[in-house]
Amino acid sequence: MPVTDEAIGKIKEMIVSGQLKPGDKLPKEQDLAVELGLSRSSLREAVRALSLLNILHVRQGDGTYVSSLEAGLLLEAVTFVLDFHRDDTIMQAFQVRAILEPAATALAAQRIGEEELAELRGLLDALGDHPELEELVASDLEFHTRIAAASGVPLLCSMLEAISGPTVRARVWRGLTQEDAVPRTLAEHRAILDALALHDTETARAWATVHVSGVTRWLDSSL
Repeated sequence: MPVTDEAIGKIKEMIVSGQLKPGDKLPKEQDLAVELGLSRSSLREAVRALSLLNILHVRQGDGTYVSSLEAGLLLEAVTFVLDFHRDDTIMQAFQVRAILEPAATALAAQRIGEEELAELRGLLDALGDHPELEELVASDLEFHTRIAAASGVPLLCSMLEAISGPTVRARVWRGLTQEDAVPRTLAEHRAILDALALHDTETARAWATVHVSGVTRWLDSSL
């Protein structure tokens, strides 16, 4: 095992075991290196790598701290990778979304409240029947983000947010090239909302599957 990987593993174990908790300050570099049986250079490389992953946070002149370890923060690395917009990576993002989105929507159908339903209705009503494409894409992101939040599972919400943002380019592309993309999206959003309002878990799951799968199939054929 490379020395740096060993150093990363040892720091990870300190966090997983609870020896280091979110917000804790790491011991001084020299002391930690001795404690873990590492060279200071390998420890420094490990800290740098874990900082890039938002697991550690280096404060110049103060020290190194464990981050909040919140899911959204840790998943920023996933968003970074997807932001390169490679076609195969974007397709994978849609495929993962097709797995997670129906699950989140089904959970939301069980747990969503009247206030959240009213906000979703307002979001769709504000678009009207002939929205501009940019407005529709922005609304689409917000619509699904709110549904994921209503699922009551923050990690699921963060995972969907991490993979949904970078797919915006593909959504815009579909709206420009597929003739019925806009009215179809509006109709499917309404169908999902109706199922949520009825707390109909399986219908909500089914419409979410139809909704995401349609984009995925279109992207696959376009690529």
